[in-house]
Amino acid sequence: MGELYKNQDAKFQKKFAVITGASSGIGYELAMQFAQNGYDILVTGEAARIHEAAVAFREHGCLVHVMQADLKDFDGVENLYARIKSINCPVDAIAINAGVGVGGASFDKTDLQAEIDMIQLNVVSTVHLAKLVLKDMIARGEGKILFTSSVAAIMPGPYEAVYAGTKAFIQHFSEALRAENADKGITVTALLPGPTETEFFERAGMQDTKVGGSKKDDPAEVAKQGYEALMRGDDMVVAGSMMNKIQTAAAKMMPQSVATKMHGQMSKPNSPEKR
Repeated sequence: MGELYKNQDAKFQKKFAVITGASSGIGYELAMQFAQNGYDILVTGEAARIHEAAVAFREHGCLVHVMQADLKDFDGVENLYARIKSINCPVDAIAINAGVGVGGASFDKTDLQAEIDMIQLNVVSTVHLAKLVLKDMIARGEGKILFTSSVAAIMPGPYEAVYAGTKAFIQHFSEALRAENADKGITVTALLPGPTETEFFERAGMQDTKVGGSKKDDPAEVAKQGYEALMRGDDMVVAGSMMNKIQTAAAKMMPQSVATKMHGQMSKPNSPEKR
């Protein structure tokens, strides 16, 4: 497939973007944004439905490369990077979006292996993939990186303590990379969604919580705001409803103990045995 790019006249080449976790939710909608805005894309997902998603992306006339991969494994990230290199087209933008949540109970009651797997996917694979792709962008002198963070990154998260910790890491990591690469032609943007209508709460075990039962944002709108912020070169965007922006701004001004309590009220399970 790399020959397709190599043999095209440069002025006819499309831009190229990579989107991880693109089979559903915000990742799917981010891939759709790139597809609709003139990018050829490489999309990844752990489940086989990534191939079904690719059909929808191709309807926008872009070239879609597909890779089913489990990025919580070291080899999964290495194989993805090998696939990126095999395409023989520089990465103009990457949305490192793949992630998962674990919550809905106090830390002593959640599953340790699920949390370790979450750390591997949300944190370790993010660092691994960013390290590989960023070096190529620096050598080229340009590139855009979007990290999917969360409003949960702004304050400690009782009843989703490890998840909120992973998102806090991503937020700080994103801001640090932005500062390091400000003069190298690279922009780094953090996307901070609030509660969004995806499979997140079901997969995280958080349906039995106040936030799990609340009204949620449209993932297409969240992705659109993230994409537009990336294109502008913004440092971060709190996406979704105005309430997300208000709560995030308020949390930054509150004493951390107060912000933590506020977060806990949203993520606390209704069932007493889970507390």
